[in-house]
Amino acid sequence: NPHCHGENMQTPHRRTAPTGNRTHAQTNIMYIGALGARVICDNIPGLVNKQRQLCQRHPDLMQSIGEGAKEWIKECQHQFRHHRWNCSTLDRDHTVFGRVMLRSERRFVYAISSAGVVYAITRACSQGELKICNCDGQKRGRASDDRGNFDWGGCSDNINYGTKFAKAFVDARERMVKDARALMNLHNNRCGRMAVKRFMKLECKCHGVSGSCSLRTCWLAMSDFRRTGDYLRKKYNTAIEVTMNQDGTGFMVADKDFKGSTKNELVYVENSPDYCLTERSAGSLGTAGRVCNKSSRGTDGCEVMCCGRGYDTTRVKRVTKCECKFKWCCAVECNHCEDLVDVHTCKPHKRPDWLDIT
Repeated sequence: NPHCHGENMQTPHRRTAPTGNRTHAQTNIMYIGALGARVICDNIPGLVNKQRQLCQRHPDLMQSIGEGAKEWIKECQHQFRHHRWNCSTLDRDHTVFGRVMLRSERRFVYAISSAGVVYAITRACSQGELKICNCDGQKRGRASDDRGNFDWGGCSDNINYGTKFAKAFVDARERMVKDARALMNLHNNRCGRMAVKRFMKLECKCHGVSGSCSLRTCWLAMSDFRRTGDYLRKKYNTAIEVTMNQDGTGFMVADKDFKGSTKNELVYVENSPDYCLTERSAGSLGTAGRVCNKSSRGTDGCEVMCCGRGYDTTRVKRVTKCECKFKWCCAVECNHCEDLVDVHTCKPHKRPDWLDIT
């Protein structure tokens, strides 16, 4: 929905291409810059050749992709914070530009990581941080919505460029092979990209007497990345199981009674393990030592989280702000209160007795 803002709208800095002939010094600087980009890109782990080439052509985009990686990992950990698998392996084992090849949760990982790259590059374009892109220049002239006419202005997020580059960069790994798993990953990559685009919103600045909104200047902006994460988390819950076709070049829905379309749905070929035990190949650290909620019957509850192994209880001191009072003008003063709380953590897996026999 469009929103009206009374504040002055900030117009981001636009970069312009240099004019005139290059001097000898400029040529040398460009050569040194290209050499530096090659060295940097050759030392980034996890890149395939196509990604390395894109890195060398656009080295300034690599920082944005790195920021996107941090963003999607943080969002993944938020979405699965109450589950046995909580993306914790990604924090240590991922390469910044590659992705952990999880055997089971890859449907969510591929979608959210692809979305993260779109989000980060689009944001960097609008903020004037990249030489190759800027605001969306196609949003010009007049348009209308359910509240009436408005003028395009300001800086619309260049979601089309973000999506285009993310497709070229992220999909490069999967396009090296032609099998059903690669097609599945490409499908989930696309779902992630489209999820960011799905939540583009119209923002407006009002003009007129006392901000009456008789005239509006509007632009398109991305929503908070949390909306994309929430959407893909729901798609993960309703993901569709698929199987490879006979010649191994595509996939089809496993449920023969399925009548819908998989176009906007996440798909997977393998069921998830239970994540109770450490299994690196599946991206599982197990749940030993995980904090659980004794009173919950959900996935964060001790019975489910600890896989029936039981839990240990530790009493710890907690300091919180309390008895807060507003003091004129303009501060809030609080006391610090201490109380003892019970923290429940899952017991480790018990080794079979026969393993201790020498």
